[in-house]
Amino acid sequence: MAVAVHQEVVPADVRLRPGVALNRLLLLLGAVAAVFAVAVLAGARYGLLLLIGLGLGAVLEGLRFGFAGPWRNLIRGRDSRGLVAQLLAIGLTAAVAIPLLAAHPGELTGAVAPIGYAMVLGAFVFGCAMQVVLGCGSGTLVNAGSGNAVGLAALPLFVLGSFLGTLHLDRWAGLGTLDVPPLGALLGPTGAVAVTLAALAAVGALALRRAAPDVRRPQPRLLLAAVLLAALALANLVVAGQPWGVVYGLGLWGAKTATALGADLSGFAFWRIPGNAERLEASLLTDITSLTNFGLILGAIVAARWSGRSAPQVGPFPARAWFAVALSGLALGYASRLAYGCNVGAFFSGIATGSLHGWIWFAAAFLGSMTGLRLRTVLGLEFGTPSR
Repeated sequence: MAVAVHQEVVPADVRLRPGVALNRLLLLLGAVAAVFAVAVLAGARYGLLLLIGLGLGAVLEGLRFGFAGPWRNLIRGRDSRGLVAQLLAIGLTAAVAIPLLAAHPGELTGAVAPIGYAMVLGAFVFGCAMQVVLGCGSGTLVNAGSGNAVGLAALPLFVLGSFLGTLHLDRWAGLGTLDVPPLGALLGPTGAVAVTLAALAAVGALALRRAAPDVRRPQPRLLLAAVLLAALALANLVVAGQPWGVVYGLGLWGAKTATALGADLSGFAFWRIPGNAERLEASLLTDITSLTNFGLILGAIVAARWSGRSAPQVGPFPARAWFAVALSGLALGYASRLAYGCNVGAFFSGIATGSLHGWIWFAAAFLGSMTGLRLRTVLGLEFGTPSR
């Protein structure tokens, strides 16, 4: 049931073709117009958040940086380059974010979440599902923006799953949770940074030890992407007052759709929380996570069109592969809500702001990824869409 895939091709003479410069100018003007429109309608801060999201999407798509793919590459191909680049980006962010959080406790908040049975299960299922879809939270948004058929199919199911997760979160939390203070509160900012960097280095060393000799050190594009992602994540923290996240915005999109169709969410504990109830009534243009999610999609569109890179063509695509994509998209959204985040909100931002929850999430999701890759083989779902 393996499915052929035609690799994306960037023509060698793309810069010489008539109209390329004009198309690129129109892309830039469109992006600037979107940022300006949000700034006018919602305020300069929200326009800046969209701009940050645009940068994140452009880096992820333009420099081919992802989260799900590098885990797959390490597990299957003994290629540690992508994971090492992820760890570098997290370390650079943590070195600045943890002291910032300590210095501004009333203005900035970290990505801290409780540890519990449902959280661990959610992270495991998320890791499994993201290897079926070959994209995590940010990867699904970027893949959709670049025109990838699998990303476009998975995204609405991701939204639905994340929304459904909000309806049941209190019940899952009832299985038992443990609130653990962030490392900054336990060790102070200096100690928290030292422990975080040491732990990241230890994971990196293990990855390098497993890797084949010729695929250990990240390529220059991945190193550049790691630095840029760290800078943009820190900018998001300062402007938004909270770390970079993905899942909340998707759940909110689902909730707003449900209420527009006549649903009453006042009976659900998650949507009775004052902050969540307010966001449900407010414009999406004032929701921090939604804006960066919109930016991710738009940034991916700009980067893909700028490079002249066409979306990979998948085919023939068996029916059970589409079913697996739909089911996995739903699982991605639901599980990430239970796990208090995805590769961005839990893994990247959680660890970078000193949350122990981020480390537990990483371990459970990585085990889930190993299971998901075996599942792909068993089900014959090697349809070859690019990993994120």
